Amino acid sequence: MPLSEDEQRILLQIEQEFYESDPEFAREVGETTLYRHAWRNIKWGLAGFAAGLAVMVALLSVGFLLSGMGFLIMFAASVVIERNARNLGRAGLEHVTGNLKTSGLKSTVGGFGTRVKRMRRGDDNPKT
Repeated sequence: MPLSEDEQRILLQIEQEFYESDPEFAREVGETTLYRHAWRNIKWGLAGFAAGLAVMVALLSVGFLLSGMGFLIMFAASVVIERNARNLGRAGLEHVTGNLKTSGLKSTVGGFGTRVKRMRRGDDNPKT
């Protein structure tokens, strides 16, 4: 159901007041999406995982129980990554990565798969 003219006018007025009252916040809200937020958390989770691995390896020579602290850091980072990856989803990943075209990769991998199938069948002449 489309908005009436009065509702559109009121909405535009609210939007203008929002931009005038706090332009920095309005710019940030306009640029930030759920996908960017989730991707940012995934990057922090990956950094935390690497830090946990470093802590675990460094403390392994000191004591087995102390290196467990590194494992706990890695586990917490894995949970953060997993939850945000679920929020991100396939559509979000495509949005964040700028819709990378993987057709070249697909054709390379797909071509390799068909060559392997032909070799298993014993068919030396490729079909074009």
